[in-house]
Amino acid sequence: MSDVARVPTPDKGDDDFWTAVSNLVEPPWREPTQDDGFTMDERVHDAVRVLAEGISTRLLAYRDAGKSFDPVLMAAPDVQLALLRALYEAKLSVDRLAESAATVAGRSGANYAQLGAAWGGIKRQSARLKWPHAVVRKSASESIPLHYAGGTAVVHHDAESDGWWYTATAADQQETESAPVHGSYAEAIAGATEFLLAHALPDRLPPR
Repeated sequence: MSDVARVPTPDKGDDDFWTAVSNLVEPPWREPTQDDGFTMDERVHDAVRVLAEGISTRLLAYRDAGKSFDPVLMAAPDVQLALLRALYEAKLSVDRLAESAATVAGRSGANYAQLGAAWGGIKRQSARLKWPHAVVRKSASESIPLHYAGGTAVVHHDAESDGWWYTATAADQQETESAPVHGSYAEAIAGATEFLLAHALPDRLPPR
């Protein structure tokens, strides 16, 4: 039986949904193929090029002059420097998203060895240094903010009820605070994510 066939797929309304979601699937992923890598390059380049076109001094000058954009202008060295600057912004974005993913995974049961394996096979100690707050003891009360869809959420643990709750501020500045009714960190962060997506600005929605 394949790895995929062994993974339970309950619907959200099923009684065992959150139990299934909280159990880490092994292996968590299949290795990306070379074609997957090329497809990722294309999508990243498309996103970065939009930013480069918006910050390039040369291309801004063409727009101010009312002239249409000719793709050959991308060959200009200064435009390529604007592209390089946009790629740096993409790197910062990847770092932020990686920290969010590592924190959600770590707070939901993944260990530093697994986080390191996901991040290109770095050692456990390196993963701990990179994301020092990702994996904590279940008794820890520290709350770590997560950024998603242009908004921010913080998940907390209520010691009295032994339940999890969250506060969230979405991209449209709508705010919410849940009751401590969630049975796990994963359930609470899923609720926060739904809220952030429901109030995301169109340009902050994740690609489908």
